[in-house]
Amino acid sequence: MSEIQSLIPATELAARNGVTYANESDAYRRARLALLAEEIELRRHIERVAEMRRALPQGHTVTRDYRFIGERGPVDLAGLFGDRSTLIVYSFMFGPQRARPCPMCTSLLSAWDGEARDIEQRAALAVVARSPIERLVAFKNERGWRHLKLYSNPDGSYARDYHAVLPDGSDTPSLDVFTRADGTIRHFYSAEMGPETSDPGQDPRGAPDLMPLWTVLDLTPEGRDPHWYPKLDYAS
Repeated sequence: MSEIQSLIPATELAARNGVTYANESDAYRRARLALLAEEIELRRHIERVAEMRRALPQGHTVTRDYRFIGERGPVDLAGLFGDRSTLIVYSFMFGPQRARPCPMCTSLLSAWDGEARDIEQRAALAVVARSPIERLVAFKNERGWRHLKLYSNPDGSYARDYHAVLPDGSDTPSLDVFTRADGTIRHFYSAEMGPETSDPGQDPRGAPDLMPLWTVLDLTPEGRDPHWYPKLDYAS
């Protein structure tokens, strides 16, 4: 993508598309090709943003001794890496003050559970929450999650330092990426889009959106409803 000037114009690529459907109108086909060109441009913009992210300068060195409790016992931040040089940490909104965890987080993690083994071919993936590990494991079993690795951060130090706790003590989600080289752990990236950066009429979300739920609903004529959110349970 750095050779941006060599790219074929999106409209030209769209014109090469030979797909048509029986009984479609000329107006539909023209609008669909215009949309296709924009989808090509969106793909290119996503790649440009990813390239900028990969080119970020070195982040801060992590010096605090964060402690977690996993299903196999205590572990520090370095231990979350396993044998990988990159670690993705999702802060799950399931603090000890909550009777039940966040439904949005749960929806996201349910999708990620199916991808966890694929992700871990390239990077370590950890889900951290402030609730005791027993509560986390019980909920993991309730949801049927098989592959996510859950960890408790009992003292909440990690959650506070990485903006997963609001001033009133309530949870907020956080996604952070760390790197490790020559024994040094550095912060690489944090998702920093939220209510303060949301546009009018839209719910706060990052870009690209990490939730497959919304990506699929964006394909429908109804789109995503900013007033509807997933639930932990639905009436049968």
